[in-house]
Amino acid sequence: MGGLTEMANIGVKLEEQLVAVGIMSPKELIAVGSREAWLRIKKTTPSARIMLLLALEGAVRGIRWRDLDEQTKNQLKLFYQNTK
Repeated sequence: MGGLTEMANIGVKLEEQLVAVGIMSPKELIAVGSREAWLRIKKTTPSARIMLLLALEGAVRGIRWRDLDEQTKNQLKLFYQNTK
């Protein structure tokens, strides 16, 4: 595919989900951002959870999701709660 699995946190399944919503490459994921990518996936996969959002943000930043700073994690959790 477009090399998405070369990004941190992106496995084959997540790459398939991203491609299914029109995000074909790392460059496109970075341009779209984690929140918009997650919202697109959530439309096709209503069971998408916070861990997916954290993984996407880590991928955009080029780090493992566990290494996201607490402020970013809290902002993403708030975003997640507001989109339920």
